[in-house]
Amino acid sequence: MHFSKSDRLKQLPPYLFVELDRKKAEAVARGVDVIDLGIGDPDLPTPQFIVDRMVEAVRNPAYHRYPSSSGMPRFRQAAADWCMERFGLSLDPAQEIVCLIGSKEAIAHFPVAFLNPGDVVLVPTPGYPVYHIGTLFAGGETWYMPLTAENDFLPDLDSIPADILRRARIMWLNYPNNPTAAVATSDFFARVVDFARENEIIVCHDAAYSEMTYDDYKAPSFLETPGAKEVGLEFHSLSKTFNMTGWRIGFAAGHPELTGGLRQIKSNVDSGQFEAVQEAAIAALASDQSCVRAMQKVYTERRDTLVSGLRELGLEAPFPKATFYVWIPVPEGHTSTGFSSLLLEEAGIVCTPGNGFGEPGEGYVRMALTVARERMEEVVDRIREVL
Repeated sequence: MHFSKSDRLKQLPPYLFVELDRKKAEAVARGVDVIDLGIGDPDLPTPQFIVDRMVEAVRNPAYHRYPSSSGMPRFRQAAADWCMERFGLSLDPAQEIVCLIGSKEAIAHFPVAFLNPGDVVLVPTPGYPVYHIGTLFAGGETWYMPLTAENDFLPDLDSIPADILRRARIMWLNYPNNPTAAVATSDFFARVVDFARENEIIVCHDAAYSEMTYDDYKAPSFLETPGAKEVGLEFHSLSKTFNMTGWRIGFAAGHPELTGGLRQIKSNVDSGQFEAVQEAAIAALASDQSCVRAMQKVYTERRDTLVSGLRELGLEAPFPKATFYVWIPVPEGHTSTGFSSLLLEEAGIVCTPGNGFGEPGEGYVRMALTVARERMEEVVDRIREVL
């Protein structure tokens, strides 16, 4: 019997990191000592006090039943308190915050609540593939906003055609940015609020890397911008902030009609996050954040080792202010795919070709700061031999 996949699945490009895993596995099978700077998965462990809270909570039979799809009131209060402490935001935990099973599922689900066939979603490129995938699954159309060095990797809102704006329903933003590591200013966010109000567009800001910052830089929240809560929603993840990628926990905050729509979708497609995980997340959010500062210090050392070394080799690698990615222009005469293949085949280094995140990413590779500083030194040494 033949099983035909849906048209939606047939339209999907191969998921970028699946292909990276395949190539890495082939190299490992050949006996290569691979250094993986491809997928952004922290190598640092979850802080012990968070693990201890999870161990304690998982023994509590009260948490063995179905959770609320909105999240425990105590979790939502902890998220609201963290937003107040970090950004000065006043949020109603009952109406303006919803618990997520990691921000990825919510990014994929949100368009289902607010898109109709023929509606347009404005998506940054290069960018996180799920912005487009969620649009596709909801029956919408993607219009890509190029992020280029000439515009500091910010979308040029004035270049969006009028006929696209008439059909646009949602705009995705992501700062600090994956994959470019760019940051956004408060002035840019203010422009976005005016733009969204003028064109009746919902702004969805993916703030997964807001706490992964360096050199005393503090990333702003989109919701800090006057009027932002009236036009948008912000997605926060504990994955990178607290090294909890496998735990799958985050929250969305913003306009109550937007959180309400997302909550309605989630109540029909999932049963909420395990409450023991929420207890661990409460411990993380309510802590003194010293674990975050320690994490920032580790990544700063790795960033400085990698970027300084690459610059000595003649590569124009920038020192990012945020994220644990370095967005590197490839050497003259190379393409993104060609250079990343060269590094894997001749140096055993896995990095991500920039064009895998979208056409404007051609000419770049992304390296993640997800190995120890000593291995970063080895990365530089191996690239030196190749170049």
